[in-house]
Amino acid sequence: MSKIKSMLMLQQELNDNTNGTGWEKGVTKQGKPIDWRRCILLESAELIESYPWKHWKNIDAPADKENIKIEVVDIWHFIMSEILRINATTSKDTIENLALSIRELPNFIALKNNANEIGNNYFEQIANIESFVKTLFNDEEWKEMTNSYFGVVAQSGLNLDSLYQLYIGKNILNKFRQDNGYKDGTYKKIWNEKEDNIVMQEILSANSNITPQCLYEELESIYNQ
Repeated sequence: MSKIKSMLMLQQELNDNTNGTGWEKGVTKQGKPIDWRRCILLESAELIESYPWKHWKNIDAPADKENIKIEVVDIWHFIMSEILRINATTSKDTIENLALSIRELPNFIALKNNANEIGNNYFEQIANIESFVKTLFNDEEWKEMTNSYFGVVAQSGLNLDSLYQLYIGKNILNKFRQDNGYKDGTYKKIWNEKEDNIVMQEILSANSNITPQCLYEELESIYNQ
């Protein structure tokens, strides 16, 4: 539960810093509307694009399995943001109680196991993603959406530990992006012909126990080169 609680707290902090306190009311500090479910919808489309689903193009191409994991983690940022938004405007529960509620979802149990390799049943996996997307158009209840998402996590080569590790990595990368001109368009996302997501994954692969501060400093060192 501590990992879920930590991620919720980090997401709250990231949103406060990026969008301004009070973002739960649905607008940024600049007055721009926020729609987390639209964010989830479009990230889910990018997740599907990681599969060779097009019948007219590259029909024997493999799935981009590393990018699948990244897209799933990106979706998790927005799901947690939606959970925090709903909670702030309705039940106003504590972060700890939110984490408990998340842990009690039926599909969460699959994340406690060892991560499985991503299978080759690509169209079955895409169907599961599309089923998850349908939950975005239901009412304000977040539990059905999150429970369906955990099914997508389990088929994407992730468990709780790897979801947490990649989330921390992406959270720090998002902070780094914001600190280096992401909003005003001056940030460079390609570093020596590699996307910054890939650079972040390579750092984590080389040192799975790296601290958030050291990860930030490593990203900064590579970016400045």
